[in-house]
This record gives sequence, structure tokens and C-alpha cells, in this order.
Amino acid sequence: MKIAQKNYVFDFDSTLTSVEALDVLAEITLANNPKKDEIIEEIQEITNLGIDGEISFTESLERRIKLLHAHKSNLDELISRLRLQLSASIESNKEFFTDFSSDIYVISCGFKEFIDPIVKDYNIPSDRVYANTFTFDAEGYIIGFDAENVLSHHNGKIQCLKDMNLEGEIQVIGDGYSDYVMREAGVADKFFAFTENVARDKAVKKADHVTPNLDEFLFVNDLPRNISYPKNRIKILLLENIHSDAFNRLSEDGFSVEILSHSLSEDDLIEKIKDIHVLGIRSKTHVTPKVIKAAKKLLAIGAFCIGTKQIDLETCKENGIVVFNAPYSNTRSVVELAIGEIIMLMRSVFPRSTELHNGQWNKTAKGSREVRGKKLGIVGYGNIGKQLSVLAEAMGMNVFYYDIEDRLALGNAQRCSSLKELLSISDVVSLHVDDNAANRDFYGKAQFDQMKDGAILINLARGFVVNIEALKEAIETKKIAGAAIDVYPQEPRANGAFETPLKGLNNVILTPHVGGSTEEAQRDIADFVPNKIMAYVNSGNTVDAVNFPNIRLPRQTNAHRFLHIHKNVPGIMAKVNKVLAKYELNVTGQYLSTDNKVGYVIVDVDKEYNKKVTAALKKVENTIKFRILY
Repeated sequence: MKIAQKNYVFDFDSTLTSVEALDVLAEITLANNPKKDEIIEEIQEITNLGIDGEISFTESLERRIKLLHAHKSNLDELISRLRLQLSASIESNKEFFTDFSSDIYVISCGFKEFIDPIVKDYNIPSDRVYANTFTFDAEGYIIGFDAENVLSHHNGKIQCLKDMNLEGEIQVIGDGYSDYVMREAGVADKFFAFTENVARDKAVKKADHVTPNLDEFLFVNDLPRNISYPKNRIKILLLENIHSDAFNRLSEDGFSVEILSHSLSEDDLIEKIKDIHVLGIRSKTHVTPKVIKAAKKLLAIGAFCIGTKQIDLETCKENGIVVFNAPYSNTRSVVELAIGEIIMLMRSVFPRSTELHNGQWNKTAKGSREVRGKKLGIVGYGNIGKQLSVLAEAMGMNVFYYDIEDRLALGNAQRCSSLKELLSISDVVSLHVDDNAANRDFYGKAQFDQMKDGAILINLARGFVVNIEALKEAIETKKIAGAAIDVYPQEPRANGAFETPLKGLNNVILTPHVGGSTEEAQRDIADFVPNKIMAYVNSGNTVDAVNFPNIRLPRQTNAHRFLHIHKNVPGIMAKVNKVLAKYELNVTGQYLSTDNKVGYVIVDVDKEYNKKVTAALKKVENTIKFRILY
């Protein structure tokens, strides 16, 4: 069967390049002009008026050239700058331009003097470039353009394309008015609004298809491309007011990102997650087996916090969903709050402050103690516990710690052989245990009874760790002198009313789960977690995943990469390799890691391969997920 001929007509400015070339030329020619910014702003305004069809293109061109005062010698620097400002997706799909050069044309209202050298690097010869040409005076200054060229006139692209008399389907890829009018006039069959660099409302509304990058255009046309699935088709949902930097990072990488300020109930999340590829949450949203069952497209979950108990990690693993968290990003914030609260409680600052707010002056040293020389007992000597140990020791405290695992002491910290030993000697006890379900009610009446009389308790760990009624009794009976609580057994999903038995108790600091909620920590988390998500989605890396075998992968430039997630049962790799051998694939790299439940294998193969192999790999028994990365 004969394949229908297709012709691909590209605009240049803001399509093949990420900029308008005459704007860049203005930056060069006006570098020493004191009115540079004003003139460039005027040129850009004229450019946009012409692109949107508000003024004739001829008028737009004449007015801009007059303002430029450019010389022929400026064109070399312009070309150098444009080579550095090609659209990212154009650069990453250079192979398309090489392989389909006979089907590609450039029709631009720009100028051949700078377009030809740029597109030549993409195997587009000068005779396939239709553009304006400059006219110069005797001294080499640009004074105008060839007025006989059809592209120097309003709607000139229509006549230009008509005169080319191309056979077959004609697809136009551009960003502005002069591009979509070719479709409106009937001389082109389809118009793709290219929005990678600028999205113009008129062009977007008139488009047959909006293409945020060249990958999308190639995907729609089933053409060879750098990545298998365009990033703009990968939907990411961020919940619970995750820092806007995360939205920016993921959006700038090309993903379609939606952000909501609140958590979602199970029913709402089930409805919302059906078309989502990546989910970002904090501590309030619960990813249950029902949610996971509904998440047919879900590839990964990012927990923008330390804890992951709100996520069913095992069910995620069984369904090939990789989970990342932020185990270090807010460590400093939690530690600083702990230090501050230790000092405030030891000095009875909050009772004195409350008295003054109530109009009572009570200058006294009673119940006010220095932290220097006091014993700090840290329960849980992980990332936070260790950093607290270092800072507390710097303030002169004597640090002791207890952990069920063998942890190396930092500084002069001393390990206790039992929790009971630690509690019996500590003036301050700070809890930093993890969210293991076994830690529920870990700290109750028995532990309070073992504490020194007049000691204080800090809980910045997990709400279910401390028995609240036992804590209340210990404070009311003056067994302990105070407490700072940041986490609670039940916490509301959104800001509003909240009740706790600890309300109103003397020398008790209550905070609404803000231990890690500093601007710095949230920015760090918004950097760390998206990096992990992008590394997995873009290249298959699972380093630091909390529920998946960890693999660090090299980036391949001239290969295809398959990701195969399967149940860890005997014989899977033999079956995978049998498929690869059957279709005679040249494997350039293979990476495998397993745990007790799943296996994760990555296969890199040469660019040329039989496409039937992908269907065969999906059918391998016990396959959980299969993805072609690029």
C-alpha cells in the first residue's frame, strides 16, 4: 500500500528558535544605546502586533528595521546567538530533520541571511527555505527588504505556499497568525500551534492541534522521536499546598501539572487519579489499596515529607508504582524547633508570656533553668536525632541516645542500652522515632513513670507515638514539668477548628504539625522530590525509592530503553532474554535489581529494532508494568 506523502512546513522565529531573531538583533545593535530597553520593548510590541495580525506584516517589518539600525557585520553574532537559542525539543529531535529532510520546508517572514545558516545544521538546504532578504546601503547597513518577495507582504505565507504547489498533505507548525492563516485559506491541511516558547491565544484557538513541543507533534504523526511518550501528556497532580517551586520544576521539564491546596478524601482521590501518572502528596492524603486499584496509569508517587505511612507501599510495589519521599530536606527545620522548644520549656517562657498577656507581672527565677549541663535523651538516633545531638552538644548539653538499631555516636553522645536507662537520667526527652505501626502508643504511662521528676518531653515525631491521656496526667500531676507537642493521633485534613486534651495545660507548647514547615525546608523538598520523580520518569532511575529496588542508570543517546517491572519469580529474566534473542535485538546495556516481591530490569537496545518486541515483552508472564522510555 502506498503511504500518502506528507509535507512539514515549519515557521522559524519562536518555533525552530526559542526567540524572535529581530529581537536578538536589536539586543546586539542597541547594546550601547542609552534608550536600548525602550527601543527593544517597542520592537517587541511591533513584532506581536504583526504576529497577531493587528497591523500588516509589511508595516511591522518596515518599522522594526528602521529601529534596528543594524549592519551586515552584526549578522555573524546574531547567527552565533541563535545557534544557542534553538527550541529544546527541536534540538533533542535533530534526527527527525535528518531522516525526513526531503519532506521539510521552512516558510518564514524572517530573513534568509540568518535562517539559512541555522537550518543548514538540521539538513535543510537553502532551496527549502522561503524567507525575506535584506537590502543594504553602500556602507553595509540594513535599510530595508526585498519588496518584490511575496513574504514581505501581508498574508504572504499563503501565496508562498500556494506557489510551491506541493503534493500530498501539508502540515504547518508555527506559533502565530501568519501560520494559522495558511490553514484558514485552505492551502494547508493542518495547523499545529507550537507553544513551547510562546502561546498566542489566536493561534491556539485556531489550531487543529496544540503542540507544546516537537515531541507531541511527532507523537501525533507517529514519527521517530527522542522520547517514546511526550512529557506534556504525562499528568502530575500535586495536593496539600505543596510549594510552588515543585510545580515550576515539573512544568518547566514539560509535564502537565495540576496543583491543589488541599488533601482529597479516598472517594475524591479515586475519581481524580484515573488519568494521573504521578501523584504528589504530603501527610494528609491517604493512598489506599482502593485508590491504587483505580490508578491505572500511575507510575510514581512523591511524598513531599519524611513519612510514608499514608501510602500503602506494598500495594504500590505490587502494582509497579515507585514511591519517593524527602528523608533529609526538612531535618534542620525540625531540629531548630526542637532546640527552641527545649530552651522555652526549660525557662518557662510560655507561662511568663501568658501571664503578661493577661496583664500580670511575675518576675521570678523559679522553674527557669539553663540548658547548659543538662542531660538530653534522644529516642531515635536517625537523621534528625543525630543533628539534634550535634546542636544540643554545642549548647553545652550532655547527650544520650537510644535506638533499636546500632547507630554510631556523633561527638560525645553516649548510647544507652535501654529506653528505661535513658529516661531515668534525662532532663529532656526528645522523640524522633519513625512511622512504623509498631510504635503506636510506644510512649505511655510506664515511660512517664520512668522519667525523672520535673523532666520535659518533646514530640516532633509521630502523633500516635505518645498516649495523650498519659501525657496529660503526667503534666497535671507535675511528674513532668512541661512538654512540646507538634503531632497528634488525629489531625484535621485542612486548617480550622481543633481540639486536644492538652489545651490549656501549663508549660505545654502546642504547634500544628509545623516541625518541618519552614520556607527553606519546603523549598528543599520541592527541589528534592521532583528531581527524583524526573529521574525516574525521564531515565528510569529509582535511587532513593522507598519501596522499590534501587538502580542508578547512565543516560543513553543513541539507543532505546525498555523498563520492565515484574513479579520476582524464577525464570522471568530467561523469558525476557528469550524475547530479545527471538527478535535479534542488539542489547547495549541491561540493568536488574530485585527484592523479595518485584524485579526491575532496564534494557537498552540499538535504535533499530522490530517493534513487535514491545508487544512480546508486555506478554511475558508475571509482567506488572512495561514502558518504552525513549
